[in-house]
Amino acid sequence: MQLGAEPVIYGLIFIAVLVVVEGLYLVVFGKSIKMNNKVNRRLQMLDSGKRRDDVLEKLRKEMDQHSESRSVPLYSLLADRAEKAAIAFSPKQLMMIMVLVCIMAFVGLTAGTDASLPVRALMSVGMGVGGVFMWINGKAKKRLAMIEEQLPDAVELMVRSLRVGHPFSSAISIVSKEIKDPLATEFGVIADESAYGRDIGDALKQMAERLDMQDMRFLAVAVTIQQQSGGNLAEILEGLAKVIRARFRLFRRVKAITAEAQWSGKFLSGFPLGCLIMIQVTDPHYYDEVLDHPWFIPCCFIVAILLTLNIFVMRALVNIKV
Repeated sequence: MQLGAEPVIYGLIFIAVLVVVEGLYLVVFGKSIKMNNKVNRRLQMLDSGKRRDDVLEKLRKEMDQHSESRSVPLYSLLADRAEKAAIAFSPKQLMMIMVLVCIMAFVGLTAGTDASLPVRALMSVGMGVGGVFMWINGKAKKRLAMIEEQLPDAVELMVRSLRVGHPFSSAISIVSKEIKDPLATEFGVIADESAYGRDIGDALKQMAERLDMQDMRFLAVAVTIQQQSGGNLAEILEGLAKVIRARFRLFRRVKAITAEAQWSGKFLSGFPLGCLIMIQVTDPHYYDEVLDHPWFIPCCFIVAILLTLNIFVMRALVNIKV
């Protein structure tokens, strides 16, 4: 019993989809779009000679464009993650990229496999849409993780700036210049908006809601309360930085403790599907004798429902809020 080359081809085509999307992203926007640049993207755009208001308008458009396209049926699946990842591609460009990679996947499946036309069409659509979604989801997770890690340092830098006499708007601007992306560009946008007259508390609150980060909400609430009732903002932010660091350490500890359970849930859900695929590849006629049995299709549905429930149950068991 020999393993065919088709599963390998499927995997290589799917990997090629991810590489193509990442390559297009870097080609269109350059290395400045990478999230861990020492010089953040906003400063690079300003250094290139662009006006401050033009840079602010461009960055705000990139941040808000995905939430404005949630009504599009297919794109609604990507909008939330694309907004958190701050994908610079517009919704229309992402839809075009999905179509492009679907076509590329179809051509690759046609050239490399003997699958029927419906199978090739279904697999190419799955690879195109699924590949773009995985790429965006990976970007969003990486970006949010980096912001969570950078936030305590940013708050402590604000505290030091306030204690030497800088106003809070200047402290925000200093943070946007001294730390790396992605948080630097986010605070740079807030600094620019503040310079044009927007309330900093409202800008922080909007950023917290867009990123859906609890620590950022704490920062926005602290600044808003201080603006309304007064008080020593440096001491408030110093305490907040300690709380954020403690929550971050606790979250990492919980993540380490639940890692085994998370992978167990993924394995228990994916192993039956993997076995099914391997059986079909190595012996396509394995189920021929029971295909006509009246209980075959109902049992398939029952297994699919149980596997789906397993995913949700295991996720609920390890989803510990910090």
